[in-house]
Amino acid sequence: MTPIAAAILVPLYALSYGFDWYEWFWFAFFMVATGISITGGYHRLWSHRAYEAHWSLRLFFAIFGACAVQNSILTWSSDHRDHHRHVDDNEKDPYSAGRGFWFSHMGWILRRWKPHPDNFTNVKDLQRDPIVAWQHRHYLAITLTANIALPLLLGFIHGKLWGVFIIATLLRVVLNHHFTFFINSLAHIWGRRPYSNANSARDNDLLALVTYGEGYHNYHHRFQYDYRNGIRWWHFDPTKWMIRSASWVGLTHKLKIVPQLQIERARLAIQFQQALARLDRAERRDDFRARLEEQYQDYLRALNDWAKVKQEWYAAKRKELAGKLDRFELRLRYVDLKYRWKLQRKRWRLMTAQLAQVT
Repeated sequence: MTPIAAAILVPLYALSYGFDWYEWFWFAFFMVATGISITGGYHRLWSHRAYEAHWSLRLFFAIFGACAVQNSILTWSSDHRDHHRHVDDNEKDPYSAGRGFWFSHMGWILRRWKPHPDNFTNVKDLQRDPIVAWQHRHYLAITLTANIALPLLLGFIHGKLWGVFIIATLLRVVLNHHFTFFINSLAHIWGRRPYSNANSARDNDLLALVTYGEGYHNYHHRFQYDYRNGIRWWHFDPTKWMIRSASWVGLTHKLKIVPQLQIERARLAIQFQQALARLDRAERRDDFRARLEEQYQDYLRALNDWAKVKQEWYAAKRKELAGKLDRFELRLRYVDLKYRWKLQRKRWRLMTAQLAQVT
């Protein structure tokens, strides 16, 4: 219903009256506020408990998450936890990509997949949050107020009653929905899998642009409790930036980050699997396999040694238990092992590149 109304009313109003800067400002505000409330609130805060947030930020997420019209925090998080627990299971994953693009994008909404939709046994921790409980009880009232009453009030103040409502509610809700649905559908079909091939989740930089950083979905499914989705400095992840920035003023805390060792191990394991698969097409297969396994073990050993001394260094620095000389020697070991790890990584990449040329 909303897509049809938006498709008719947005161009009709634009041709008849036009949208001015005031209306576009509120469209942008509602777009970002609702989008971030889903990705930063519903998803990373409540579904995955990747960090903790001040009550004022949780209240903001609860109000504008309801404004996104994607159900209450309890319902959304319950479905999402089922998705992660049973990913790609066509019977238990609420939006399984195995049932096709249409089903995972929108079709699942039309199917009453839960025999007991009010069973929230997998989100008991969230039921203890008074803001979550309040939003669930008053979800309809909050949604109607945020999507109808507030935009109409903003339009009335501006002297153009319907403009803000048409683009900041009708158009924005359609975009909100499809941007979120892209993660359930396209992010399980289109992209790369650098961290895990145990499920269909993919990393896709283009999807990250319209989903506030949620496009790095293969990483997310492998390390779901990390508050980041894009872990590189160049990754477009506004949700990560918001969470991190909020921590500087005390609005967020206890941000969870997966240790680099685990990330590198996961990436290396996938690269090794892919290299072994390519060996079936290579000449001198046995020679390549022996060299490949040797480089893999050397890389893994260097990575583990560097991670171990890194942990020792930070522990000594934090507790100030080591003397200056011991800490200096530990620092030298850390620098040396980090260099060796990077050298082995370079050798590994060279080896896999050579393998790609002969297959």
